Amino acid sequence: MEEKDIVNTTAEELSSAKPDYEKEIASIIRSNASPAQIKDKLLDYHENDIAAALDSMSISERQRLYRLLNIDELSDIFEYVDEDNIPTYFKELDIKKKAAVVSEMDADKAVFVLQHLDKKTRDDLIELIGNDARRDIALISSFDDDQIGSKMTTNFVLIHSTLTIKQAMRELVNQAAENDNISTIYVEDENDVFCGAISLNELIIARADMPLSDLIVTSYPFVYAKEDIDDCIEWIKDYSEDSIPALDENNRLLGVITAQDIVKVVDDEMGEDYAMLAGLTSEEDLHEPLKQSIKKRLPWLIILLGLGLVVSSVVGMFETVVAQLTIVMCFQSLILDMAGNVGTQSLAVTIRVLMDEDLTARQKFGLVFKEGRVGLINGLILGILSLVCIGSYIHFFKGASILFSFSISLCIGAALMLAMLISSLVGTLIPMFFKKIHIDPAVASGPLITTVNDLVAVVTYYGLAWIFLIEIMHF
Repeated sequence: MEEKDIVNTTAEELSSAKPDYEKEIASIIRSNASPAQIKDKLLDYHENDIAAALDSMSISERQRLYRLLNIDELSDIFEYVDEDNIPTYFKELDIKKKAAVVSEMDADKAVFVLQHLDKKTRDDLIELIGNDARRDIALISSFDDDQIGSKMTTNFVLIHSTLTIKQAMRELVNQAAENDNISTIYVEDENDVFCGAISLNELIIARADMPLSDLIVTSYPFVYAKEDIDDCIEWIKDYSEDSIPALDENNRLLGVITAQDIVKVVDDEMGEDYAMLAGLTSEEDLHEPLKQSIKKRLPWLIILLGLGLVVSSVVGMFETVVAQLTIVMCFQSLILDMAGNVGTQSLAVTIRVLMDEDLTARQKFGLVFKEGRVGLINGLILGILSLVCIGSYIHFFKGASILFSFSISLCIGAALMLAMLISSLVGTLIPMFFKKIHIDPAVASGPLITTVNDLVAVVTYYGLAWIFLIEIMHF
Protein backbone atom coordinates (compact mmCIF):
# COMPACT_ATOMS: atom_id res chain seq x y z
CA MET A 1 0.00 0.00 0.00
CA GLU A 2 1.35 3.45 -0.92
CA GLU A 3 2.16 6.01 1.76
CA LYS A 4 -0.61 8.32 0.47
CA ASP A 5 -3.19 5.54 0.81
CA ILE A 6 -2.00 4.82 4.35
CA VAL A 7 -2.41 8.49 5.30
CA ASN A 8 -5.90 8.66 3.77
CA THR A 9 -6.98 5.43 5.42
CA THR A 10 -5.73 6.62 8.79
CA ALA A 11 -7.61 9.91 8.40
CA GLU A 12 -10.83 8.07 7.53
CA GLU A 13 -10.42 5.71 10.48
CA LEU A 14 -9.81 8.61 12.85
CA SER A 15 -12.86 10.43 11.51
CA SER A 16 -15.10 7.39 11.93
CA ALA A 17 -13.67 6.71 15.40
CA LYS A 18 -14.50 10.22 16.64
CA PRO A 19 -17.11 9.99 19.43
CA ASP A 20 -20.63 11.23 18.76
CA TYR A 21 -21.00 13.36 21.88
CA GLU A 22 -24.50 14.57 21.01
CA LYS A 23 -25.80 11.01 20.78
CA GLU A 24 -24.00 10.02 23.99
CA ILE A 25 -25.48 12.98 25.92
CA ALA A 26 -28.99 12.26 24.68
CA SER A 27 -28.59 8.61 25.72
CA ILE A 28 -27.49 9.65 29.22
CA ILE A 29 -30.61 11.81 29.64
CA ARG A 30 -32.81 8.90 28.50
CA SER A 31 -31.17 6.40 30.84
CA ASN A 32 -32.72 5.06 34.04
CA ALA A 33 -29.75 6.11 36.19
CA SER A 34 -30.28 8.22 39.28
CA PRO A 35 -30.31 12.04 38.92
CA ALA A 36 -26.95 12.27 40.68
CA GLN A 37 -25.37 9.74 38.31
CA ILE A 38 -26.83 11.44 35.22
CA LYS A 39 -25.57 14.85 36.33
CA ASP A 40 -22.14 13.45 37.15
CA LYS A 41 -21.87 11.98 33.63
CA LEU A 42 -23.17 15.14 31.95
CA LEU A 43 -20.56 17.34 33.62
CA ASP A 44 -17.83 15.33 31.89
CA TYR A 45 -18.88 16.94 28.59
CA HIS A 46 -18.15 20.42 27.33
CA GLU A 47 -21.03 22.91 27.49
CA ASN A 48 -20.91 23.32 23.69
CA ASP A 49 -21.56 19.58 23.22
CA ILE A 50 -24.49 19.65 25.64
CA ALA A 51 -25.95 22.69 23.86
CA ALA A 52 -25.66 20.89 20.50
CA ALA A 53 -27.31 17.77 21.96
CA LEU A 54 -30.43 19.70 23.02
CA ASP A 55 -31.71 19.51 19.45
CA SER A 56 -31.64 15.69 19.64
CA MET A 57 -33.90 15.64 22.70
CA SER A 58 -37.63 15.92 23.13
CA ILE A 59 -39.16 18.74 25.20
CA SER A 60 -39.59 16.45 28.21
CA GLU A 61 -35.98 15.28 27.97
CA ARG A 62 -34.69 18.85 27.81
CA GLN A 63 -36.83 19.79 30.80
CA ARG A 64 -35.35 16.86 32.68
CA LEU A 65 -31.88 18.25 31.93
CA TYR A 66 -32.97 21.72 33.10
CA ARG A 67 -34.03 20.23 36.44
CA LEU A 68 -30.81 18.28 36.89
CA LEU A 69 -28.40 21.17 36.40
CA ASN A 70 -28.02 24.26 38.54
CA ILE A 71 -28.27 27.83 37.27
CA ASP A 72 -24.51 28.29 36.73
CA GLU A 73 -24.32 25.12 34.66
CA LEU A 74 -27.40 26.03 32.62
CA SER A 75 -26.14 29.55 31.90
CA ASP A 76 -22.85 28.12 30.60
CA ILE A 77 -24.77 25.81 28.26
CA PHE A 78 -27.12 28.52 26.97
CA GLU A 79 -24.12 30.64 26.00
CA TYR A 80 -23.44 28.05 23.28
CA VAL A 81 -27.02 27.54 22.06
CA ASP A 82 -27.55 28.39 18.38
CA GLU A 83 -29.39 31.69 17.96
CA ASP A 84 -32.23 30.02 16.02
CA ASN A 85 -32.97 27.71 18.97
CA ILE A 86 -32.77 30.30 21.76
CA PRO A 87 -36.49 31.31 21.65
CA THR A 88 -37.61 27.65 21.60
CA TYR A 89 -35.47 26.50 24.52
CA PHE A 90 -36.17 29.58 26.64
CA LYS A 91 -39.91 28.99 26.33
CA GLU A 92 -39.36 25.67 28.09
CA LEU A 93 -38.05 27.41 31.24
CA ASP A 94 -40.23 29.12 33.82
CA ILE A 95 -39.82 32.89 34.08
CA LYS A 96 -37.74 32.81 37.29
CA LYS A 97 -35.30 30.29 35.88
CA LYS A 98 -35.01 32.33 32.67
CA ALA A 99 -34.11 35.42 34.69
CA ALA A 100 -31.62 33.49 36.81
CA VAL A 101 -29.92 32.01 33.74
CA VAL A 102 -29.61 35.41 32.04
CA SER A 103 -28.28 36.98 35.25
CA GLU A 104 -25.49 34.40 35.48
CA MET A 105 -24.36 34.81 31.87
CA ASP A 106 -21.56 37.10 30.80
CA ALA A 107 -23.18 40.40 29.88
CA ASP A 108 -22.34 40.16 26.17
CA LYS A 109 -23.84 36.67 25.97
CA ALA A 110 -26.92 37.82 27.90
CA VAL A 111 -27.42 40.66 25.41
CA PHE A 112 -27.14 38.18 22.55
CA VAL A 113 -29.77 35.91 24.12
CA LEU A 114 -32.16 38.77 24.91
CA GLN A 115 -31.92 40.05 21.32
CA HIS A 116 -33.36 36.76 20.09
CA LEU A 117 -36.37 36.76 22.39
CA ASP A 118 -39.69 38.48 21.75
CA LYS A 119 -40.12 41.96 23.24
CA LYS A 120 -42.54 40.94 26.00
CA THR A 121 -40.31 38.13 27.27
CA ARG A 122 -37.27 40.39 27.05
CA ASP A 123 -38.96 43.18 29.05
CA ASP A 124 -40.20 40.72 31.69
CA LEU A 125 -36.70 39.26 32.13
CA ILE A 126 -35.00 42.64 32.44
CA GLU A 127 -37.39 43.49 35.27
CA LEU A 128 -36.47 40.31 37.15
CA ILE A 129 -32.70 40.14 36.76
CA GLY A 130 -30.36 41.63 39.37
CA ASN A 131 -29.23 45.25 39.33
CA ASP A 132 -25.61 44.44 38.48
CA ALA A 133 -26.55 42.22 35.56
CA ARG A 134 -29.12 44.77 34.35
CA ARG A 135 -26.51 47.54 34.46
CA ASP A 136 -23.98 45.47 32.50
CA ILE A 137 -26.58 44.50 29.91
CA ALA A 138 -27.66 48.13 29.53
CA LEU A 139 -24.02 49.16 29.07
CA ILE A 140 -23.32 46.71 26.25
CA SER A 141 -26.72 47.33 24.63
CA SER A 142 -25.91 51.06 24.50
CA PHE A 143 -23.36 50.46 21.73
CA ASP A 144 -24.26 50.06 18.08
CA ASP A 145 -23.69 46.65 16.52
CA ASP A 146 -20.79 47.99 14.46
CA GLN A 147 -18.99 49.38 17.53
CA ILE A 148 -16.45 47.20 19.32
CA GLY A 149 -18.11 47.92 22.67
CA SER A 150 -21.07 45.78 21.61
CA LYS A 151 -18.74 42.75 21.59
CA MET A 152 -17.07 43.26 24.97
CA THR A 153 -17.71 41.44 28.23
CA THR A 154 -17.70 42.78 31.78
CA ASN A 155 -16.11 39.54 32.98
CA PHE A 156 -12.65 40.75 34.06
CA VAL A 157 -10.54 41.45 37.13
CA LEU A 158 -9.64 45.06 37.96
CA ILE A 159 -7.37 46.21 40.79
CA HIS A 160 -5.87 49.52 41.96
CA SER A 161 -2.24 50.40 41.30
CA THR A 162 -1.82 51.44 44.96
CA LEU A 163 -2.16 47.88 46.27
CA THR A 164 0.71 45.74 47.52
CA ILE A 165 1.48 42.35 45.97
CA LYS A 166 -0.25 40.61 48.88
CA GLN A 167 -3.32 42.86 48.64
CA ALA A 168 -3.46 42.38 44.89
CA MET A 169 -3.46 38.58 45.32
CA ARG A 170 -6.25 38.83 47.88
CA GLU A 171 -8.30 41.06 45.55
CA LEU A 172 -7.73 38.64 42.68
CA VAL A 173 -9.04 35.73 44.75
CA ASN A 174 -12.12 37.76 45.76
CA GLN A 175 -12.98 38.81 42.21
CA ALA A 176 -12.22 35.39 40.72
CA ALA A 177 -15.34 34.09 42.45
CA GLU A 178 -17.43 36.23 40.05
CA ASN A 179 -15.09 36.61 37.07
CA ASP A 180 -13.23 33.73 35.47
CA ASN A 181 -11.16 35.76 32.97
CA ILE A 182 -8.19 36.02 35.29
CA SER A 183 -5.17 35.33 33.09
CA THR A 184 -4.73 39.09 32.69
CA ILE A 185 -5.38 41.47 35.59
CA TYR A 186 -6.19 45.06 34.66
CA VAL A 187 -5.02 48.00 36.72
CA GLU A 188 -6.46 51.48 37.33
CA ASP A 189 -4.88 54.42 39.16
CA GLU A 190 -6.25 56.46 42.03
CA ASN A 191 -8.42 58.41 39.57
CA ASP A 192 -9.98 55.20 38.18
CA VAL A 193 -8.09 55.68 34.91
CA PHE A 194 -6.76 52.60 33.12
CA CYS A 195 -2.98 52.43 33.52
CA GLY A 196 -1.99 48.95 32.31
CA ALA A 197 -2.20 45.22 32.92
CA ILE A 198 -0.46 42.44 34.84
CA SER A 199 -0.02 38.84 33.79
CA LEU A 200 -1.40 36.33 36.30
CA ASN A 201 1.84 34.39 36.05
CA GLU A 202 3.90 37.47 36.92
CA LEU A 203 1.70 38.22 39.94
CA ILE A 204 1.93 34.66 41.26
CA ILE A 205 5.73 34.49 41.16
CA ALA A 206 6.31 38.07 42.40
CA ARG A 207 8.00 38.55 45.79
CA ALA A 208 5.82 40.01 48.54
CA ASP A 209 8.08 43.06 49.03
CA MET A 210 8.14 43.90 45.34
CA PRO A 211 6.27 47.09 44.24
CA LEU A 212 3.16 46.34 42.20
CA SER A 213 4.20 49.03 39.72
CA ASP A 214 7.13 46.86 38.65
CA LEU A 215 4.66 44.28 37.28
CA ILE A 216 2.34 46.66 35.43
CA VAL A 217 2.71 46.70 31.65
CA THR A 218 1.82 50.35 31.02
CA SER A 219 2.00 49.98 27.23
CA TYR A 220 -0.68 47.28 27.18
CA PRO A 221 -2.88 47.67 24.06
CA PHE A 222 -6.44 48.97 24.39
CA VAL A 223 -9.35 50.17 22.27
CA TYR A 224 -12.09 52.70 22.83
CA ALA A 225 -15.50 51.08 23.13
CA LYS A 226 -17.06 53.44 20.56
CA GLU A 227 -14.55 52.58 17.84
CA ASP A 228 -15.96 50.90 14.74
CA ILE A 229 -15.16 47.19 14.50
CA ASP A 230 -13.82 47.60 10.95
CA ASP A 231 -11.37 50.25 12.14
CA CYS A 232 -9.82 48.28 14.99
CA ILE A 233 -10.25 44.54 14.40
CA GLU A 234 -7.04 44.13 12.38
CA TRP A 235 -5.13 46.10 15.01
CA ILE A 236 -6.54 43.87 17.79
CA LYS A 237 -5.57 40.72 15.89
CA ASP A 238 -1.99 41.95 15.53
CA TYR A 239 -1.44 41.82 19.31
CA SER A 240 -2.66 38.23 19.83
CA GLU A 241 -3.57 38.93 23.47
CA ASP A 242 -6.09 36.77 25.32
CA SER A 243 -8.13 39.92 25.98
CA ILE A 244 -8.02 43.61 25.08
CA PRO A 245 -9.49 46.33 27.37
CA ALA A 246 -12.21 48.63 26.03
CA LEU A 247 -12.22 52.15 27.49
CA ASP A 248 -14.65 55.06 27.60
CA GLU A 249 -13.86 58.65 26.59
CA ASN A 250 -12.33 59.30 30.03
CA ASN A 251 -9.98 56.29 29.72
CA ARG A 252 -11.88 54.28 32.31
CA LEU A 253 -12.18 50.53 31.79
CA LEU A 254 -15.66 49.45 30.67
CA GLY A 255 -15.03 45.87 29.57
CA VAL A 256 -12.68 43.58 27.67
CA ILE A 257 -12.68 41.96 24.26
CA THR A 258 -11.72 38.31 24.78
CA ALA A 259 -10.01 36.04 22.25
CA GLN A 260 -13.33 34.20 21.82
CA ASP A 261 -15.06 37.52 21.04
CA ILE A 262 -12.36 38.35 18.49
CA VAL A 263 -12.78 35.01 16.73
CA LYS A 264 -16.55 35.56 16.57
CA VAL A 265 -16.15 39.11 15.25
CA VAL A 266 -13.67 38.01 12.57
CA ASP A 267 -16.00 35.16 11.56
CA ASP A 268 -18.94 37.58 11.30
CA GLU A 269 -16.88 40.07 9.26
CA MET A 270 -15.71 37.33 6.90
CA GLY A 271 -19.29 36.12 6.52
CA GLU A 272 -20.49 39.62 5.65
CA ASP A 273 -17.66 40.17 3.17
CA TYR A 274 -18.34 36.81 1.55
CA ALA A 275 -22.01 37.68 1.25
CA MET A 276 -21.17 41.01 -0.36
CA LEU A 277 -18.73 39.37 -2.77
CA ALA A 278 -21.59 37.09 -3.79
CA GLY A 279 -23.83 40.09 -4.47
CA LEU A 280 -25.92 39.89 -1.27
CA THR A 281 -26.67 42.80 1.04
CA SER A 282 -25.78 40.71 4.11
CA GLU A 283 -25.00 37.14 5.18
CA GLU A 284 -27.80 34.68 4.56
CA ASP A 285 -28.79 32.01 7.05
CA LEU A 286 -29.86 28.45 6.28
CA HIS A 287 -33.09 28.83 8.27
CA GLU A 288 -33.89 32.32 7.03
CA PRO A 289 -37.45 32.95 5.75
CA LEU A 290 -37.96 32.98 1.97
CA LYS A 291 -39.08 36.62 1.97
CA GLN A 292 -35.95 37.77 3.80
CA SER A 293 -33.64 35.89 1.42
CA ILE A 294 -35.38 37.44 -1.58
CA LYS A 295 -35.07 40.88 0.00
CA LYS A 296 -31.32 40.45 0.40
CA ARG A 297 -30.67 39.25 -3.14
CA LEU A 298 -33.12 41.29 -5.22
CA PRO A 299 -31.52 44.80 -5.00
CA TRP A 300 -28.20 43.64 -6.47
CA LEU A 301 -29.96 41.52 -9.09
CA ILE A 302 -31.92 44.57 -10.26
CA ILE A 303 -28.69 46.59 -10.56
CA LEU A 304 -26.99 43.74 -12.41
CA LEU A 305 -30.01 43.39 -14.71
CA GLY A 306 -29.63 47.04 -15.67
CA LEU A 307 -25.92 46.61 -16.34
CA GLY A 308 -26.65 43.42 -18.30
CA LEU A 309 -29.04 45.37 -20.53
CA VAL A 310 -26.26 47.91 -21.16
CA VAL A 311 -23.91 45.07 -22.17
CA SER A 312 -26.55 43.65 -24.52
CA SER A 313 -27.12 47.10 -26.04
CA VAL A 314 -23.40 47.49 -26.70
CA VAL A 315 -23.33 44.10 -28.45
CA GLY A 316 -26.22 45.34 -30.59
CA MET A 317 -24.12 48.32 -31.68
CA PHE A 318 -21.70 45.89 -33.32
CA GLU A 319 -24.31 43.88 -35.20
CA THR A 320 -22.65 44.76 -38.53
CA VAL A 321 -19.46 43.05 -37.33
CA VAL A 322 -21.42 39.93 -36.35
CA ALA A 323 -23.32 39.97 -39.66
CA GLN A 324 -20.12 40.10 -41.71
CA LEU A 325 -18.00 37.80 -39.52
CA THR A 326 -20.28 35.36 -37.73
CA ILE A 327 -17.27 33.34 -36.54
CA VAL A 328 -16.36 36.06 -34.01
CA MET A 329 -19.50 35.14 -32.05
CA CYS A 330 -17.98 31.72 -31.29
CA PHE A 331 -15.23 33.25 -29.16
CA GLN A 332 -17.18 35.99 -27.36
CA SER A 333 -17.70 33.88 -24.23
CA LEU A 334 -13.95 33.16 -24.07
CA ILE A 335 -13.12 36.88 -23.84
CA LEU A 336 -15.94 37.62 -21.38
CA ASP A 337 -15.15 34.71 -19.07
CA MET A 338 -11.43 35.48 -18.88
CA ALA A 339 -12.07 39.17 -18.26
CA GLY A 340 -14.51 38.31 -15.45
CA ASN A 341 -12.09 35.84 -13.86
CA VAL A 342 -9.20 38.31 -13.86
CA GLY A 343 -11.36 41.08 -12.41
CA THR A 344 -12.61 38.85 -9.59
CA GLN A 345 -9.05 37.79 -8.73
CA SER A 346 -7.91 41.42 -8.57
CA LEU A 347 -10.97 42.28 -6.46
CA ALA A 348 -10.15 39.57 -3.90
CA VAL A 349 -6.52 40.70 -3.61
CA THR A 350 -7.46 44.38 -3.36
CA ILE A 351 -10.08 43.89 -0.63
CA ARG A 352 -7.59 41.87 1.41
CA VAL A 353 -4.94 44.58 1.07
CA LEU A 354 -7.38 47.41 1.82
CA MET A 355 -8.10 45.88 5.24
CA ASP A 356 -4.86 47.61 6.28
CA GLU A 357 -6.01 51.09 7.26
CA ASP A 358 -2.46 52.49 7.17
CA LEU A 359 -1.88 52.13 3.42
CA THR A 360 -0.18 55.17 1.91
CA ALA A 361 -1.07 56.66 -1.48
CA ARG A 362 2.23 55.30 -2.82
CA GLN A 363 1.37 51.77 -1.64
CA LYS A 364 -2.07 52.00 -3.26
CA PHE A 365 -0.51 53.17 -6.51
CA GLY A 366 1.94 50.27 -6.23
CA LEU A 367 -0.97 47.86 -5.88
CA VAL A 368 -2.65 49.24 -9.01
CA PHE A 369 0.64 49.10 -10.92
CA LYS A 370 1.31 45.52 -9.80
CA GLU A 371 -2.19 44.27 -10.70
CA GLY A 372 -1.92 46.01 -14.07
CA ARG A 373 1.39 44.25 -14.79
CA VAL A 374 -0.04 40.90 -13.66
CA GLY A 375 -3.04 41.36 -15.98
CA LEU A 376 -0.84 42.48 -18.89
CA ILE A 377 1.68 39.63 -18.62
CA ASN A 378 -0.99 36.96 -18.11
CA GLY A 379 -2.97 38.47 -20.98
CA LEU A 380 0.11 38.48 -23.23
CA ILE A 381 0.83 34.81 -22.49
CA LEU A 382 -2.78 33.73 -23.01
CA GLY A 383 -3.08 35.98 -26.06
CA ILE A 384 -0.12 34.26 -27.74
CA LEU A 385 -1.56 30.84 -26.90
CA SER A 386 -4.90 31.92 -28.35
CA LEU A 387 -3.23 33.22 -31.48
CA VAL A 388 -1.60 29.85 -32.15
CA CYS A 389 -4.36 27.51 -30.99
CA ILE A 390 -7.39 29.35 -32.37
CA GLY A 391 -5.65 30.15 -35.67
CA SER A 392 -4.76 26.48 -36.12
CA TYR A 393 -8.28 25.40 -35.17
CA ILE A 394 -9.96 27.72 -37.70
CA HIS A 395 -7.51 26.75 -40.47
CA PHE A 396 -7.49 22.97 -40.00
CA PHE A 397 -11.00 22.29 -38.72
CA LYS A 398 -12.99 25.08 -40.40
CA GLY A 399 -11.07 24.99 -43.71
CA ALA A 400 -10.34 28.74 -43.76
CA SER A 401 -7.23 30.27 -45.31
CA ILE A 402 -4.14 30.84 -43.19
CA LEU A 403 -4.45 34.63 -43.54
CA PHE A 404 -8.10 34.63 -42.47
CA SER A 405 -7.55 32.10 -39.66
CA PHE A 406 -4.64 33.86 -38.05
CA SER A 407 -6.13 37.32 -38.58
CA ILE A 408 -9.13 36.19 -36.55
CA SER A 409 -6.93 34.57 -33.87
CA LEU A 410 -4.67 37.66 -33.75
CA CYS A 411 -7.71 39.82 -33.11
CA ILE A 412 -8.90 37.42 -30.38
CA GLY A 413 -5.42 37.29 -28.77
CA ALA A 414 -5.09 41.10 -28.77
CA ALA A 415 -8.62 41.52 -27.39
CA LEU A 416 -7.88 38.95 -24.67
CA MET A 417 -4.70 40.75 -23.64
CA LEU A 418 -6.38 44.18 -23.52
CA ALA A 419 -9.48 42.86 -21.76
CA MET A 420 -7.38 41.14 -19.06
CA LEU A 421 -5.28 44.28 -18.55
CA ILE A 422 -8.29 46.55 -18.24
CA SER A 423 -10.22 44.03 -16.10
CA SER A 424 -7.37 43.71 -13.60
CA LEU A 425 -7.32 47.50 -13.27
CA VAL A 426 -11.11 47.64 -12.91
CA GLY A 427 -11.00 44.92 -10.21
CA THR A 428 -8.46 47.05 -8.32
CA LEU A 429 -9.73 50.59 -8.87
CA ILE A 430 -13.44 50.00 -8.16
CA PRO A 431 -12.95 48.72 -4.56
CA MET A 432 -10.36 51.48 -3.98
CA PHE A 433 -12.94 54.03 -5.13
CA PHE A 434 -15.56 52.55 -2.79
CA LYS A 435 -13.05 52.73 0.06
CA LYS A 436 -12.28 56.36 -0.77
CA ILE A 437 -15.94 57.38 -0.49
CA HIS A 438 -16.25 55.43 2.81
CA ILE A 439 -18.28 52.50 1.50
CA ASP A 440 -17.21 48.95 2.34
CA PRO A 441 -15.16 47.82 -0.70
CA ALA A 442 -16.70 44.36 -0.40
CA VAL A 443 -19.89 45.80 -1.93
CA ALA A 444 -17.86 45.99 -5.14
CA SER A 445 -19.03 42.42 -5.37
CA GLY A 446 -17.98 39.64 -7.72
CA PRO A 447 -21.18 39.92 -9.81
CA LEU A 448 -20.72 43.70 -10.16
CA ILE A 449 -17.07 43.41 -11.22
CA THR A 450 -17.95 40.58 -13.62
CA THR A 451 -20.72 42.60 -15.27
CA VAL A 452 -18.54 45.70 -15.62
CA ASN A 453 -15.79 43.57 -17.12
CA ASP A 454 -18.29 42.00 -19.54
CA LEU A 455 -18.92 45.51 -20.83
CA VAL A 456 -15.17 46.17 -21.11
CA ALA A 457 -14.58 42.87 -22.90
CA VAL A 458 -17.43 43.36 -25.38
CA VAL A 459 -16.25 46.84 -26.36
CA THR A 460 -12.64 45.67 -26.64
CA TYR A 461 -13.39 42.53 -28.63
CA TYR A 462 -15.92 43.87 -31.11
CA GLY A 463 -14.14 47.20 -31.39
CA LEU A 464 -10.90 45.47 -32.42
CA ALA A 465 -12.79 43.14 -34.75
CA TRP A 466 -14.43 46.10 -36.48
CA ILE A 467 -11.21 48.16 -36.81
CA PHE A 468 -8.75 45.36 -37.61
CA LEU A 469 -10.78 42.74 -39.46
CA ILE A 470 -13.26 44.91 -41.37
CA GLU A 471 -11.67 48.35 -41.74
CA ILE A 472 -8.04 47.24 -42.19
CA MET A 473 -8.16 43.63 -43.48
CA HIS A 474 -11.50 44.15 -45.35
CA PHE A 475 -12.86 40.67 -44.54
